Amino acid sequence: MHPAIQKPLASSLVVLSLLSAGLAQAHGSMEVPLSRVYSCFKEGPETPKSAACKAAIQVGGTQALYDWNGVRQGAANGRHRELIADGKLCSAANESHKGLDLARTDWPSTLITPDANNRFEFVFHATAVHATAYFHLYVTKEGYNPALPLKWSDLEDAPFCTLTAPAAPTNNRYRFTCPFPQGRTGPHVVYTIWQRSDSPEAFYACNDVKFSDTPPPATSWKELGAVQAREDLPAQSKVTLRVFNSSGGDAETHPLSLGAETPAATWMYSLAQRVNAASSRVQVGVLQSTGGVVPEQSATTNRVYSREASDTFQLDIEKPTGGGGGGETPQYAYPDGLASYTAGTLVQGTDGHVYRCKPFPYSGWCKGSAPYYAPGTGSHWTDAWEFVR
Repeated sequence: MHPAIQKPLASSLVVLSLLSAGLAQAHGSMEVPLSRVYSCFKEGPETPKSAACKAAIQVGGTQALYDWNGVRQGAANGRHRELIADGKLCSAANESHKGLDLARTDWPSTLITPDANNRFEFVFHATAVHATAYFHLYVTKEGYNPALPLKWSDLEDAPFCTLTAPAAPTNNRYRFTCPFPQGRTGPHVVYTIWQRSDSPEAFYACNDVKFSDTPPPATSWKELGAVQAREDLPAQSKVTLRVFNSSGGDAETHPLSLGAETPAATWMYSLAQRVNAASSRVQVGVLQSTGGVVPEQSATTNRVYSREASDTFQLDIEKPTGGGGGGETPQYAYPDGLASYTAGTLVQGTDGHVYRCKPFPYSGWCKGSAPYYAPGTGSHWTDAWEFVR
């Protein structure tokens, strides 16, 4: 099992050392547009929403999604076509990730459109930053059929984008602007190869995209990433979309209070509507071929778009007090009870504040870790803990 993000272990184990080792060896995947494996991980390995991700789990299990940043060949050294057979491109010929190779027409996908310069900014989330030989981005040929297994011959012979000297990543994100693929309509795959220069290891990603059937207008919107609702929320909950500028400062805050118990898809839709009506900076929803962004009543398909590519965002969720984890009274004061930090556990941090361990699957990161919450930092500890008071 690849030591990336580990599936939560038995409560009797202390997993701090495992997490430390995993973080040192973890790697990455495409975030914009969202890769197939990363999309399914964000849906939740134990509670996937889309039919395609459910099918992938039935074939390959959940661990492949926890290892979303480990679709790799350890001894590639440029021999990608030699080591990865037709029909196994999305898994990089890893048996552990074979569910990603399913030939389906319903993989969650992203409509991508060019900017005013006929280019598109890709974002690769590197959970560990390696020396880079190159990024190669290929696109499937016009006429590609997603109902058939993806083959090398489905891709153009040459990459439409090559990056050999990427700028230093910010918040573990490589950002690179590429020429926009031309002559494409409908569903396609952008295939990403990240070859290290300090090792023969390489990483791979299938990124499901859609191209408009008519030439879309140039748009100034830059996708910041998917925003997903993992759970229904009880009455008196509050959800807030916070937008941060390039220096990490607060640019906008968009709160939504829930007066009644609300399904995940419903509160996400309501939040998106509120943001789009009030914001001069961002829009939440699904990019349309007209260049507009329209919210969908879905827990998984909405994305955040900004006119500033350097913006970041954070979704904060505050639940009413008195629920999971024993109300407002912390059960532990860090570092007490390290091995007992599970979903709902309330812990007082060294800063005196109280934090709640978030629901599964992120609760696996709580064990053995200090309570921590700092929106906009890109830290996975932010995903594990929510601020209580």
